[in-house]
Amino acid sequence: MTTPAERKQLRPTDVKRLNRDWRRRTEARLGLLVESVTQPFNIGSIIRSAAVFGVDHLWLAGNATPPTHRNVAKTALGTERLVPWEHAGTPAEAAAAVRERGLRLIAIELTTDAVPLHEAPLDGDVCLAVGGEDHGCSPALLAAADAVAYIPQIGRVGSLNVAVATAIALGEARRREWAGRPPAGAG
Repeated sequence: MTTPAERKQLRPTDVKRLNRDWRRRTEARLGLLVESVTQPFNIGSIIRSAAVFGVDHLWLAGNATPPTHRNVAKTALGTERLVPWEHAGTPAEAAAAVRERGLRLIAIELTTDAVPLHEAPLDGDVCLAVGGEDHGCSPALLAAADAVAYIPQIGRVGSLNVAVATAIALGEARRREWAGRPPAGAG
């Protein structure tokens, strides 16, 4: 076991090796549908998280700011070239495009029938959906979703920034997949 005094940050080559090991443990396809998120910095952060968690495809709906907007790059930091994307039109059209790819659609929103994110049906090939900064997912997007999940919060604030909520949800989808697999290098 390493002592705190012996602990060192990984070198870039070691980070690449570690990430490659995690990619080998990842089989499920993960998509992301972003509806009417208009702040370029939020879009950039969402794209960066999508690249980190291996999102296969990003669908934009409504008036979402595209990754080509000049201010997106300030937070995406070059990752906008790593995530294939398209503007898929209305929320219903975007949901149809998600289904064409064989993914179940799970909206992240506070609704009367939403389940906590840690209990959501995130197994297999899924696409997570998030909505705009002020109003969340539209009624049309919620109607098209296979399920709705929320992120439990115990603080005195009622919501998270959309980019942070997206990162948490993407991380939970991958964590759930990885939890049932043997550690990297085992077996």
